[in-house]
Amino acid sequence: MIDGQISGLNRLTTIQLPGRLGDAKMTLLTDPRTDRRIAAVLDGMESFSEDIAIPAGDVSYEEALEYLAAMENSRKPANEALRKTLPKWKNVNCHTEVIRGVDGNEIKLFVHTPVGHTRAPCIYHIHGGAMVVASADHPSFVRIRNDIADLGLVVIGVEFRNGAGELGPYPFPAGLNDCVAGIQWVYANKDQLGIDNLILSGESGGGNLCLATALKAKQEGWLDQIDGVYAMCPYISGRYANPPPELPSLIENDGYLLDGKAMSIMVRAYDPTGEHANNPLAWPLAAPVEDLRGLPPHVISLNELDPLRDEGLAYYRKLVEANVEVLGRMAYGTVHACELSFGTAVPDIYSDLLASIANFARRAQFHCQ
Repeated sequence: MIDGQISGLNRLTTIQLPGRLGDAKMTLLTDPRTDRRIAAVLDGMESFSEDIAIPAGDVSYEEALEYLAAMENSRKPANEALRKTLPKWKNVNCHTEVIRGVDGNEIKLFVHTPVGHTRAPCIYHIHGGAMVVASADHPSFVRIRNDIADLGLVVIGVEFRNGAGELGPYPFPAGLNDCVAGIQWVYANKDQLGIDNLILSGESGGGNLCLATALKAKQEGWLDQIDGVYAMCPYISGRYANPPPELPSLIENDGYLLDGKAMSIMVRAYDPTGEHANNPLAWPLAAPVEDLRGLPPHVISLNELDPLRDEGLAYYRKLVEANVEVLGRMAYGTVHACELSFGTAVPDIYSDLLASIANFARRAQFHCQ
């Protein structure tokens, strides 16, 4: 029996490791795991890499800001072209609110409500962009907020200060403070807004800020204002310059839309001196299990071909260890934030995400009653 087991193990060693762990030249187009619909879109594009060259070597804070500003600016034409394709949502009303942050700054909230609604769960959406670029007004974020509202939920997107780009440069904790100010305003105005519970939701850097907001709420004693957290492909380790062995997806899927070097530059913009590298409010994966005890229900939604996949999985496992009610989701064959970037190409995956968010929010109603 022992000989048979050893023989089986020897056969296993011939299996190629996935992605760039097994082949350093692997790309999204050549990786056999890639959803063929996504590959077809990428194959039809002249380039799906960054238009701006990633600086080599150790990058200073000033160089990081310059690179990220150029990167954000280079994406404007594509964003405006995408905006023109947005549909009209006949069953959703939209307006904005402007509130004050802790630094006296203005914070814009984009409010999307179903036509004729009286009370409904609320998704408080925090957009992606590594906490350093992008805007809540980006067409992809406008689309997902309206599509969720079209399912009968109130959705509120927060325009927080970024670490770089047009809405920066405001390093940590400025953006987190704005997200906190926004959700506390929403909670204080629940009756006026027709809201019966509050769910934090966001992707990538927005996933970071969702998790960090919940941790901050626990630290400060207002956790009862949050009824659930739905974090998509969260960007939460900050360890992209030298990926640790416990997060192999950072190597396995490096360059699959996200590049480790580019992400390390984003870290520099968010935390210029690196003094917050072990601060869970900056990088939630650093949170000890004890910090997670007592948190509300969570969903951690991941993409198989995302460099960030394993840090989201590691956070999920910490939540399980902390006895937090948590559901893990994996969209196989997909890249980072695929649902927002390739939703038209993979409508079934996008629709499943929307339904999952809505169902989670409605189920969370029972936790807050």
